[in-house]
Amino acid sequence: MSAEAAAIKLGGAVATRAVRLWLAPKEREQQARSSMGDLIRVRVPGLRASRGVERQFEQIADAVAGRVQPLLEHEFRDLTENGREAVLQAVTDTFVRADLSDDAVLSSDADPAELTRRVRASVPVPSGFSEVETRFYEVVLGECCDCYVRVLRRLPVFTERAASELLARTTSLGDELEKVLERLPARSLYAPEGTSEDEAFRRHYLELISRSLDEIELFGLGPADQAPRTKLSVAYVSLRTSEDDGGRRRALPRPVLRSGAQLWEAGEAEHTSRMRVEAALKGSPRVLLRGEAGSGKTTLLQWLAVTAARGAFTGPLAEWNGLIPVLVKLRQYAGEPPPPPEAMLDRVAGPLSGLMPTGWLHRAFADGRVLLLVDGVDELHAGERRGVRDWLRGLLHLYAGTRVVVTTRPAAARVDWLRTERFAALQLERMTPADLASFVRQWHQAVHRQDAGLPCPPEELPRYERSLLTSLQDRPHLQSLATNPLLAALLCSLHLARKGQLPRNRMELYRMTLEVLVQQRDTDRGVHSELPVPLTLTDKLCLLRDLAWRLSDNSRTEISVERAAAHVTAKLTAMRHLDGLEGPAVLDHLLHRSGVLRSPVEGRLDFLHRTFQEYLAAQEAAVEDRIGNLVGRAHLDLWRETVVMAAGPANRTQQEELLGGILERAEREPRHKRTLRLVAASCQETMASVPDVLAARLDEAVMHLVPPRRKTEADSLAAVGAPVMRWLPPTLEGVGAKAAEATIRTVRQIGGERALARMERYASDPRVRVQQLLMDSWEYFDSDAYGDAVLRQLPLHQQVLFITHAGQWSTLSRLKGARWLSFAYPFSRSLAFLNERDPVRGLWFEDLQGDVDLTPLRAQADLGVLSLRGEGRLVNLDAIEDLADLTILKLRSWPVLPPFDHLSVLDSLHILELGKLPPGHDLGRLTRLTNLTDLTLTGSGQPCGIDDPAQWEHLARLELHGYDLDGWALCDALPECLDLVEDCVLPASFGSAPWCTVQDCHTPDGRPHPRNER
Repeated sequence: MSAEAAAIKLGGAVATRAVRLWLAPKEREQQARSSMGDLIRVRVPGLRASRGVERQFEQIADAVAGRVQPLLEHEFRDLTENGREAVLQAVTDTFVRADLSDDAVLSSDADPAELTRRVRASVPVPSGFSEVETRFYEVVLGECCDCYVRVLRRLPVFTERAASELLARTTSLGDELEKVLERLPARSLYAPEGTSEDEAFRRHYLELISRSLDEIELFGLGPADQAPRTKLSVAYVSLRTSEDDGGRRRALPRPVLRSGAQLWEAGEAEHTSRMRVEAALKGSPRVLLRGEAGSGKTTLLQWLAVTAARGAFTGPLAEWNGLIPVLVKLRQYAGEPPPPPEAMLDRVAGPLSGLMPTGWLHRAFADGRVLLLVDGVDELHAGERRGVRDWLRGLLHLYAGTRVVVTTRPAAARVDWLRTERFAALQLERMTPADLASFVRQWHQAVHRQDAGLPCPPEELPRYERSLLTSLQDRPHLQSLATNPLLAALLCSLHLARKGQLPRNRMELYRMTLEVLVQQRDTDRGVHSELPVPLTLTDKLCLLRDLAWRLSDNSRTEISVERAAAHVTAKLTAMRHLDGLEGPAVLDHLLHRSGVLRSPVEGRLDFLHRTFQEYLAAQEAAVEDRIGNLVGRAHLDLWRETVVMAAGPANRTQQEELLGGILERAEREPRHKRTLRLVAASCQETMASVPDVLAARLDEAVMHLVPPRRKTEADSLAAVGAPVMRWLPPTLEGVGAKAAEATIRTVRQIGGERALARMERYASDPRVRVQQLLMDSWEYFDSDAYGDAVLRQLPLHQQVLFITHAGQWSTLSRLKGARWLSFAYPFSRSLAFLNERDPVRGLWFEDLQGDVDLTPLRAQADLGVLSLRGEGRLVNLDAIEDLADLTILKLRSWPVLPPFDHLSVLDSLHILELGKLPPGHDLGRLTRLTNLTDLTLTGSGQPCGIDDPAQWEHLARLELHGYDLDGWALCDALPECLDLVEDCVLPASFGSAPWCTVQDCHTPDGRPHPRNER
């Protein structure tokens, strides 16, 4: 179905519901399923009159279609045609089923957002939709509800009904007022003026956040005040994250042949520690999220705020729906204390914050309904960060139930910076090739929504998208360049703006970006300067460099407009050829036309991204010969990037002074020795050549750093970039185990052709842990190239091969020797591929999509391990009967499991995990599995069929999750194999089994169980 036809169908559905409301209530009931024409003829007598009215409503339907059609054409372009049609049919069905009467509309105060929420609550999203399809469903449903309310507001019958409703409310005002006064809560500390306006303010605040934060600039396609903007909810790309222990993470081994389930579990934990950030955030109510510059921290918090405001979280974060998002950007409070709750909305809600009921946010905090999003610890001076920690500590002592996400660059806050406050630390990971490809597609989809301001016709965008993806796949150095969303966006915009000409390194990338933003776009468009003396590109960069240095010199990222104008005025006095220009006018021009400056709040300005500030400050340091200042600050995290980027434009004498001074400090200051050596080594990235007098000293300094011995050292060495490759060992022969693993981590993070060649050499190392890490590094390189160069050398018949994205599928088909396969991404293919593969010993599917036919398992009679996780249905489970060698079986998260008849014949099973089991499921048949030693069951209600401890004598370990054990026959004589009881109902007296661990359980009256481990 075309977008136009779908839009017409939706428009018809909206108009038909409006006609139904137009009818009298009784007629509405009788004609609930009639067509629009039939409905009109019921109300309007006479053929001509009814046809005239029908034409008016058809015109309304066309108008609705005209508004919805662009949404269908441009939103979620990656959806399959079947998926799109299914969503649109579901929206149409929802409009037929939902209560859209005038009572329903009036009870929601004729507010489209509130009506949408009520419709979603009354008509659930159809099952089987993917996360993207669910988001598309919600967007289209919201747009249709908005159109519906707008139509109703203009219907005479609705106006009459609203007036009658108001009159009815007025006539009963006395009685209702008496009831209200009876129910009115007494004023309290948290509600000094009552709470009657709380809900109204909450609704208006969430609507404001939903609108104001749901937009993102298409970076690099225009000046900051005119750049195309698109919906954040469309452009957002999910990022990867991992648990962050500052490098002290225990290295968990990959499972190997015949190593047993224990090693397999550890291997799975290592792999799944890298998960999508949304899933990772669910794991802790307090999160310190660390990520390098441009890694997407601010965009993530903005997306969390918008999604919370709409109550639109799905999947892992669904329980966050109903929270009130509060976004605090710390850079707006540089030089002043962080805001108390009563002032937190001032800068995000603007004038609306003046209407906030007294104590409203305090009440929300006290009720545990706030999602506090704190952005940019690193954008404050080091001395101010302690104040932020004290501020957070004070808030959380008072409001312990608050969910908090705090973001920072790693260098500004150690992993344990908020450990005392019980924050879990997460690290935003480097974008893998699959992430980058997804970003490129999403970016071009977002650009396609713009009707103006594009450098090419919209119909050419798919060609640009394919061209860029091909370049990224064919040129690995570009993959290593676009390691975060900022640099990926720059690549996309420059590729589009410069007709496919991409930079070779990041300094060139910044230079080209500034040229495009500061000068080229206005020149290309023929935009004339309003200044009496036009500024050249050199003039603009001179002024921007000076401003960037002044901000950096004072450890600031933001400045008042008045002070910035004074700095510009002072700089203009030295630029004699610009006599007559006034500082405020020039600053205003730069703010509005350069595309590099912006005004985050009225009266303040900053650089569009701190990377630009650091780059320009580095240029200024070289031009004005401020090398001594850089040497003295080289150990400070706020200055690292500026120092590194200053080495490139510096002349030979300056380079010798800069690197020589840093290395001399490294020898004199043991405390900063490693940091200074790393900074000196990093400077080579931006230098065209290294002075002869420094080469030997640099080599000696770096030799003290290689090989790395732990993850933190690997990360810091990788930050040096490709130059460090020359010092890393050419092979791993003679390199210790920890150093070998850290070396591999360094190489894979650097990426590129040289890194791939080095990994190819490392593949000959016989150590199991080294081989595991080499296999784990597949996702950091081009799938085919890494498969041919590295994976083919590894003993795939002994190791578990993790397939983390669909782009690895074609390579997998050529790796015939792989015997242990783990699919760690949403897997929507049929299992029929197993019919063509050589014998497989282990299969793990972490996210099977839809219903799954297990028949192809019959072709894998040697299968020893099978783990299936999904939310659809398992079809033909009897295929498992043919797996005579199966020792480990895990069927997890399935809403309904088939009967156990087919499992009772699997005498070979040693480990079994089943869930979710419905109430009353007979577990007695499992006692026939006499070789079973480890059993994990997840269900509800009381366990049935396992009332005799003797039934479990052969078990070494039993876990129960989700069951009601109050009154269970075995509560007084627990089997010694019972190792863990989690999320169960337990009698208060439960405690006769000290060997059993109790977690997250509660008593029959709902209280936390006293045996819970903390």
